[in-house]
Amino acid sequence: MVISTAPQPIPSSDLVRYLGRELGLSDNALGLGVKQAQLEQAPLPVVLWRFGLINLEQLDQVLAWQDIQT
Repeated sequence: MVISTAPQPIPSSDLVRYLGRELGLSDNALGLGVKQAQLEQAPLPVVLWRFGLINLEQLDQVLAWQDIQT
């Protein structure tokens, strides 16, 4: 379990759409990830990786995409 002491923002709808569109994650996988990220106060991409829903290369891809968005 990843637990952060700093509150994490709710994942943006843009991020969720990106994960579904570009990585092909199902609505069920995304729902589980969002719920677990909120419970753990952890970033959604890290939770998805920890649950094996994305691999390390995909995690890097998502993190790079997030960097471009900010």
